[in-house]
Amino acid sequence: MLLWFVIAYWIISVGIGLYAARHVHNTKDFAIAGRHLPFYMVTATVFATWFGSETVLGIPATFLKEGLHGVVADPFGASMCLVLVGLFFAAPLYRMNLLTIGDFYKKRYGRSVEILTTIAIVISYLGWVGAQITALGLVFNVVSGGEISKLAGMWIGSSTILIYTFFGGMWAVAVTDFIQMIIIVIGMLYIGGEVSGMVGGVGVVVNHAMEAGKFEFWPTLNLKEIIGFLAAWMTMMLGSIPQQDVFQRVQSSKTEKIAIWGSVLGGCLYFLFAFVPMFLAYSATLIDPKMVSDLIDTDPQLILPNLVMKHAPLFAQVMFFGALLSAIKSCASATLLAPSVTFSENILKPILGHRLSDRKMLHTMRGVTVAFTILVTLYAMNSKASIFKMVENAYQITLVMAFVPLVAGVYWKRSTTQGALVAIFCGLSVWLSILIFGPEDPFVPAHFAGLIASTIGMIIGSLLPSVVSRPLPQEPEHAQLHHHAASHTEHVAEHPHHHPPHHSEH
Repeated sequence: MLLWFVIAYWIISVGIGLYAARHVHNTKDFAIAGRHLPFYMVTATVFATWFGSETVLGIPATFLKEGLHGVVADPFGASMCLVLVGLFFAAPLYRMNLLTIGDFYKKRYGRSVEILTTIAIVISYLGWVGAQITALGLVFNVVSGGEISKLAGMWIGSSTILIYTFFGGMWAVAVTDFIQMIIIVIGMLYIGGEVSGMVGGVGVVVNHAMEAGKFEFWPTLNLKEIIGFLAAWMTMMLGSIPQQDVFQRVQSSKTEKIAIWGSVLGGCLYFLFAFVPMFLAYSATLIDPKMVSDLIDTDPQLILPNLVMKHAPLFAQVMFFGALLSAIKSCASATLLAPSVTFSENILKPILGHRLSDRKMLHTMRGVTVAFTILVTLYAMNSKASIFKMVENAYQITLVMAFVPLVAGVYWKRSTTQGALVAIFCGLSVWLSILIFGPEDPFVPAHFAGLIASTIGMIIGSLLPSVVSRPLPQEPEHAQLHHHAASHTEHVAEHPHHHPPHHSEH
């Protein structure tokens, strides 16, 4: 029964995604939903994209082993990332009317910085999407009672998500995310109620976890531990900011205010609901301690699915796996689309020529989406890292290469192309040097040292006499078209003074 439910749910959600594809007529529709998304949909797609397999399977497994101290990066750092994006980056980026985050680097620093940061952003998605596909394989394996292997589950999952992402782009992602957010919230609250009934209430679980020391969060007064704690926060809190999926949600919003508060509210909702799977997983230590002890050192990601399969009634199983599949699908579709769009727009388009028609560019974006899906599925099949680690490690490359140039580009007028290039070089070289040649457990984690080096590089590189000429401000073709119709848009009417000087020259 459960397997048939999963199949039916899968077919319906793909159908909804394909139905949403009727809105896609050009690259702007495909990449940022034509900038038409209302507040509730932006909030839903922010929440649903973040609430992925690592939230339901990865974070609870890490919490069981290490307590709150082990999940600093996610959900604490991850939810703060969305709040920071909303408060400090959504408005200035929204006003620039760009298609991708790579367009920002091109406009601010030129082609060389655009290429380097885009490559870093695309690479960072391997881990995140790989984690979702790994989880899909695991879910199909569990609900089929082992009839579907994990590898077969990965291919089934990734190929079906590809179908509606391929045709519907951001429209399909947004519509399915909205429905999936509702299923995640209802499913998680329902299964939470079922499990708390089994153990005698939420208080029993919380007290047990407190006595076991699972709520120890802050580091001890030891310099190495404090640095490690800060580094864990920064990985996702800052490393996730220069990401195309976050940027797409900002740019897809109907207004600037929606872009700001949709991101903030989505981040707050994510933080609250991320604790439900942790509660469920810890409840397993009271309901089935033998199962937990058998899996905790071999495959802790299976603890929560096994708890539901063995101890919950069929309807609760349906609700849990519905929520889990919704979480994975919403995250996977968004993270397949984001790198495909930015790679097409910022790497391929300049090579293929600016006179490439919009229709051909749309076909290119779809072709890259197919190629990226195959690539990440192969990566997931061969990765030995846990779901939590795959996601956490994904953001280190953008933290050391793309974060500082973004912040400086938005908030420091004296930042230059030379500064950005020095920041990228210093951040990447220090990070790689420690990873490759440093000790297994360095005093300062590699990505933290890379972030410091990137910051110093940006300051010194920008203040030294420039040997790299700064490019003249250029607008992407789609931005130019937008400004020819500026007098008719709500955005320009509301914010005439917000546009950079070169906009008024049009």
